[in-house]
Amino acid sequence: MPKMKTRRSAAKRFKATATGEFKRGKAFRSHILEHKSPTRKRNLRKAVLVHKTDHERVAKMLPYA
Repeated sequence: MPKMKTRRSAAKRFKATATGEFKRGKAFRSHILEHKSPTRKRNLRKAVLVHKTDHERVAKMLPYA
């Protein structure tokens, strides 16, 4: 059987943790930052875990993660 291909777009957005979960960056940090509060922008820097309902979808896109 041939090797499975990783979805490169997903590989750039998600990283697997040691416990098998996936980290992701937050959205809404790229532009129109002037009206967002400093606290909000600071919190958008932090990575979060992919929600459990999306975990299976991400895992399928990253077969070797």
